[in-house]
Amino acid sequence: MVIEGKMVELFPSRNPGAPLVLLNGEAGEGAAVAEALRRTTKSDFALAAVSGLRWEDDLTPWPIPPIMKGAAPCAGQADAYIDLLTGHMLPQILAGLPATPAYLVLAGYSLAGLFALYAMYRTDRFARVASASGSLWYPDIVDYIKNHAPIRQPDCLYLSLGDKEGRTRNPLMRSVEDNTRLLADFYRDVGIPTALEMNPGGHFDDPTGRMARAIAWVLEA
Repeated sequence: MVIEGKMVELFPSRNPGAPLVLLNGEAGEGAAVAEALRRTTKSDFALAAVSGLRWEDDLTPWPIPPIMKGAAPCAGQADAYIDLLTGHMLPQILAGLPATPAYLVLAGYSLAGLFALYAMYRTDRFARVASASGSLWYPDIVDYIKNHAPIRQPDCLYLSLGDKEGRTRNPLMRSVEDNTRLLADFYRDVGIPTALEMNPGGHFDDPTGRMARAIAWVLEA
């Protein structure tokens, strides 16, 4: 179905009332993640996969210029997308389920992983968060997180990264591993059960498997 210009694919649970995972991603990603997730966990879930996103705009918390030659600037319109997601899209998604989910999970990869963390500070709708290879190189994100409290402290939080993602010539993106490790420790220190998984490879290695493992962890926690 199309909601407010975004495509939403709904993959139902086996049993009514299972947790609902909301995954921001690319077209077709939802089916691949749902299949991988069913192989990864015995936990039941429903999955709503949202695509048709303007990644550099909808998923970024504040504007930044292009981070490399040929890249697009980021418009920083995450607040507007959070309002759209929670105020218009989520009610329609929930109306398509046979029962109220036990809880909601927000999940994403790359900029969508960054968005999943940022959303904790702008909405209380999500009980658990899965950020796989999140773009935690984003300027000022560490300071923002350290100086703000989540509207709702999540039950648990999963972070991951490829062990080669920090090995880049781009000085901004080079910070991603240090920032991810720092934030994992920060969240643990404030009492949020937090996993950090380092995966072999770079940013584009096995995104489906990484996303499935991230969601499985928060479902099983």
